[in-house]
Amino acid sequence: MTELGLRARKKLQTRQQIVEAAAALFAERGFDDVTVAEIARAANVSEKTVFNYFGTKEDLIFSGMDDFSAALLQAIRERPRGVSPFAAFGEFVVQPRGLLAAEDPDAIERLAAVARIIDDSTTLQTRQRQLFDANTDRLATLLAEEAGATDADIAAWVVANGLIGVLRAMQKYIHRAVLAGRRGPDLISDVLAQGERAVEVLEHGLADYTVGH
Repeated sequence: MTELGLRARKKLQTRQQIVEAAAALFAERGFDDVTVAEIARAANVSEKTVFNYFGTKEDLIFSGMDDFSAALLQAIRERPRGVSPFAAFGEFVVQPRGLLAAEDPDAIERLAAVARIIDDSTTLQTRQRQLFDANTDRLATLLAEEAGATDADIAAWVVANGLIGVLRAMQKYIHRAVLAGRRGPDLISDVLAQGERAVEVLEHGLADYTVGH
């Protein structure tokens, strides 16, 4: 048991070492101008080791999205009986995750650094859109299965697209905010509250949005 624990810690340490080396290089020179070989040298590992931990160079930025997607689908799939997908999604959205949940005071600065790296790379922006699209497809498939429909069911895709759209909007909002210099717990509360409000708009109908304005 002790040996397995030591091995797991060593793997985690190596992974973090690679991430930190990549982040420093990306922040200094931009994502597109840094090679995996350079990242490996900076992290004092082989290029093969980098790819053992990360399938692509883009995964050095977005690897956490797979875990996030899996957690989201699990929250919806395993929600209590009688709870709607909207409610399960809404509960998921209002929980701080990743760097938003980190107690480290430098977490927001790391988030700002990532936002700048993505903002300066069309390659990363394209990959980000692909990942959100893939998450939409996975959620649509799950919703269609629960409704007894096929993967081609338009309603399931529309609902999934709306819910994933909330996540896209929240991500865009927080990135713009940190790049503009906003910091502090109020920022996190703000983005989570806006996400909750967006889910309510979807759940109760789009027709009432802006009515009376």
